Amino acid sequence: MQKLRNIAIIAHVDHGKTTLVDKLILAGHILRDNAKQAAGELILDNNDLERERGITILSKNVSVIYKDYKINIIDTPGHADFGGEVERVLNMCDGVLLLVDAFEGTMPQTRFVLQKALALGKKPIVVVNKVDKPNCRPEVVNEQVFDLMFSLDATEEQLDYKTIYGSAKQGWMSHKWNEPTDSIVPLLDAIVDEIPEPATVEGTPQLLITSLEYSPYTGRIAVGKLTRGTLRTGQNVTLAKRDGTTMQKTRIKELMVFEGLGKKKVDEVACGEICALMGIDGFEIGDTVCDFEHPEPLPPIAIDEPTMSMLFTINNSPFFGKDGKYVTSRHIKERLDRELEKNLALRVEPGPSADSFNVFGRGVLHLSVLIETMRREGYELQIGQPHVIVKQIDGRKCEPVEEMTVDCPEECSGTVIELTTKRKGTLTNMTSNGDRVRLEFTIPSRGIIGLRSNMLTATAGEAIMTHRFRSFEPWTGEIEMRTNGSIISGETGTAYAYSIDKLQDRGRFFISPMDSVYEGQVIGEHTRANDITVNVTKSKQLTNMRASGSDDKAVIVPPKIFTLEEALEYIKEDEYVEVTPRAIRLRKILLHEVDRKRAGK
Repeated sequence: MQKLRNIAIIAHVDHGKTTLVDKLILAGHILRDNAKQAAGELILDNNDLERERGITILSKNVSVIYKDYKINIIDTPGHADFGGEVERVLNMCDGVLLLVDAFEGTMPQTRFVLQKALALGKKPIVVVNKVDKPNCRPEVVNEQVFDLMFSLDATEEQLDYKTIYGSAKQGWMSHKWNEPTDSIVPLLDAIVDEIPEPATVEGTPQLLITSLEYSPYTGRIAVGKLTRGTLRTGQNVTLAKRDGTTMQKTRIKELMVFEGLGKKKVDEVACGEICALMGIDGFEIGDTVCDFEHPEPLPPIAIDEPTMSMLFTINNSPFFGKDGKYVTSRHIKERLDRELEKNLALRVEPGPSADSFNVFGRGVLHLSVLIETMRREGYELQIGQPHVIVKQIDGRKCEPVEEMTVDCPEECSGTVIELTTKRKGTLTNMTSNGDRVRLEFTIPSRGIIGLRSNMLTATAGEAIMTHRFRSFEPWTGEIEMRTNGSIISGETGTAYAYSIDKLQDRGRFFISPMDSVYEGQVIGEHTRANDITVNVTKSKQLTNMRASGSDDKAVIVPPKIFTLEEALEYIKEDEYVEVTPRAIRLRKILLHEVDRKRAGK
């Protein structure tokens, strides 16, 4: 019987989780030497979106053999928007590696995930990463972590944690930050010594399904940790649904355990192992696989509620169906239903019309990753303005409030405070560290929509902004959002440089010359608060007369190009973002000017 250790790696975004997993993978000699070059960096961030953005979105399992121990490692996302991923994988591990940047220290999302891990009684090991950075402060950061754990009501045993210092990028870990070693063996030793072995419990089998994978050949695969008993291939089991009453009789066709970056078929799985089951139909995350004769379900996973909603509807603009393969409401509904199976923090309800859906999620980033994935798969759809979820608590109207941290240069702090207080934010703490200042605010979730792009503009791209959900608190009143109106195209056709040049004093454009536009498309931002309809499809009338001054060169300012998140945060209530595989356009919901005027009355 192999000795087991199950750990999850948790940290704030960009503190180096996936880089550390790479080094653990290399230390475990999983890859052949020729495969190491091919794999490159960030081996586990294997979908395009994760590679492009440099963030982890989906948690993943990998196992490493060290001495005669098998270490199951789970890499988790750092963004609070993907908290649903973290909450369920913590059920599978017995201890956590808390990774902290030696310069930045503990950040809001470190707190968010650590709180969940400590509440579940997991044993932490603290890894102070990036000690090779100039002006880092490893000892101060280690004290910060202790204070944070103490404030999160950690037990005596949890506070008696081990600290390892090192640089994941350079591939070394040590017990003292100023004594570099040449490998990450000290960390592997600490995992073996400090993290408890999973408890072996005799009795009927119990396995809580905490994750799922999909294979085009075998369909859906259930993943979870066997907390009691043993499972065998071909065994008859009961699937206890998370509602607590439904019981389905089923049979395990194949059993697999994680080995290296892949899986290995086995005939039997012992208690404490993380395994994958095939052949179980109709399961959901949170269901329990238990004994055939005497089923005893485990309590299902508790998940934080969504805080934001958006309207998804079919694309009905004049340019619909030009790029995408899937354009009907049936296609969109099927895709959302598929997503619901594995995305725990998501909810979908029917919208106001037959071809629209209200989609609820954790934040703009959480939902925009879903939209971006759909767009790459060939879907066309339109998205309405993001709205926060409002609740009635004790007869009062309440909205989600977040804790926001902004790290910025000292000279920009006044601008940041002014921008945030305009959106009903309250400054709760301010600490300076060298020439940078860390500001902590509480702010309604509504106020954060669209704040990031304004803040980056005001601080010349220097501000680092992070936020996490705190609680539902009483409504704070109206918040002034976007103050500028839109420039709307009045005609369908091709935009000409001649027209754009003549209209540049009216505002900033989002389109380039020779782009196709349609009536009702938002093509720019007006300098004033009202909307304005213009014709950019008018070309210069040529005559055979030449006059002085008529041959001026058109000098066009480069257009503002939106990313998907910026577009979603930018639009007003009467606008949609049209998303197709090749384009992101903004448009008015009512395309004809006459209809808009009627609605305005």
